[in-house]
Amino acid sequence: MEGFKIGRKGQFLESVKYITNDISLLSRGDGIEILTQSIEKERLFYVYPSENPNALEFYFILTGEVECELDESKVILGPQDYFSAKGIKDPVHFKTLSEVTLLWIITEPTFRYISNEITSLMDVVKQVEQKDRYTFNHSDRVANYAVKIAKKLRVNVEQLENLNVASYLHDIGKINVPEEILNKPGRLTDEEFDIIKKHPGDGAEMIKGTYYEEIYPIIEQHHERLNGTGYPNRLKGDEISLEARIIAVSDTFDAMTEDRAYRKAFDAQFALDELKKLSGTHYDPEVVRAFEEVLVEEGLVKNQESEQTG
Repeated sequence: MEGFKIGRKGQFLESVKYITNDISLLSRGDGIEILTQSIEKERLFYVYPSENPNALEFYFILTGEVECELDESKVILGPQDYFSAKGIKDPVHFKTLSEVTLLWIITEPTFRYISNEITSLMDVVKQVEQKDRYTFNHSDRVANYAVKIAKKLRVNVEQLENLNVASYLHDIGKINVPEEILNKPGRLTDEEFDIIKKHPGDGAEMIKGTYYEEIYPIIEQHHERLNGTGYPNRLKGDEISLEARIIAVSDTFDAMTEDRAYRKAFDAQFALDELKKLSGTHYDPEVVRAFEEVLVEEGLVKNQESEQTG
């Protein structure tokens, strides 16, 4: 019948995997899009303020449970609960407590911005993690730490969005590094380390010309250090973007607390202490302080200040 359509389970107009989400477009028309979004367990996600204050986003929980942080409190939402956003000023933070499926209705075109480009880029990240068995799920963990730090620092919406994507893609340039170098159990030669040092620039080049080109500097700068000893461009201080400084801390912490070919993992407290020792020379002191708050809240390290005063 003209103007009427039936869709069967598993049918959709388009579908993409966006970071850790599967998003499927079910229907569109008159500027409205109807989508489903599936999110893995223990993931963070956000509802961002729209540039259009009249845009409405409506979410209906089909399966699973989420934790919503709202006005300093936490609310648990489950199947048949729903939430909506219109004219919000700040991002609303969520965490999935189980695998979740949402029905998502939005009154402005959105799906085309969640492009297939991110799917192809994330496929490269997966290839990198398959080459380097010691960094499997590394990007997931770095992104998780980075957005929690960003929340503490109250970064703006654009920075949070860019940081989230850049965290997942920061090591994409390692696709050009030979597997034997990534997994070498001993010390790298100067020549091998020179190859490793190319990955931020290579990754940035891979982002050029895509919808996500704006995060180019973050990818390129994530191994720069405040005192100019980093690579590839030996940038100093504020020459390094805040997003890159956040990823630098998250990336270093995760590298230290995971097994490597040449050593076993350090514990969280040791890794944090090392970051604090290099705070101000290598790492942004505000970022390190914010990260310490995150680790204390999650019970991964002890609150040293309360111990000293107790």
